Amino acid sequence: MRIDLSKLYPLQAGLDQDIAKRHHITYQKTFYQRLLALIVELGEFANETRCFKYWSLKGPSPIKVVLEEYVDGLHFILSLGVVLKPKKMVYEIKAKKGSNLTLAILSAYQEALKLKDHYSLNQYQKAMGAYLDLISYLKVTPKQVIDAYQSKLQVNYTRQINHY
Repeated sequence: MRIDLSKLYPLQAGLDQDIAKRHHITYQKTFYQRLLALIVELGEFANETRCFKYWSLKGPSPIKVVLEEYVDGLHFILSLGVVLKPKKMVYEIKAKKGSNLTLAILSAYQEALKLKDHYSLNQYQKAMGAYLDLISYLKVTPKQVIDAYQSKLQVNYTRQINHY
């Protein structure tokens, strides 16, 4: 299964520019906040999947809720990549052999946290790959992810207009 991000980077860049203008900020001054936001959104996503809650019999939240949390994180990881101008736009989404959602989320955390000290195109693509691999555990299509991203993008613009 593949996902093409070529249409999402320009959309994210547009939102980032709108936010920068409204809040008088620069990308460089908000790098760590963006990275922390990605980490927080990964945690919110994990919480909705409940994949780590071995002590509970309750299942995951409805897929719409899980997907919304996933695309919240997608906004931030795309934002982290905008200034790096990645050439790689199409990613193969795959579950790693012997892995599960819990391990995949930990891998996404690990690769994302490496960006703090090694902010490079190579490390960014590893982090993006790990993040996108989470899709393989959700039983959703790349089109559903892109549609959910675009829907949330409109929500984010509305929030900016309404002084969220």
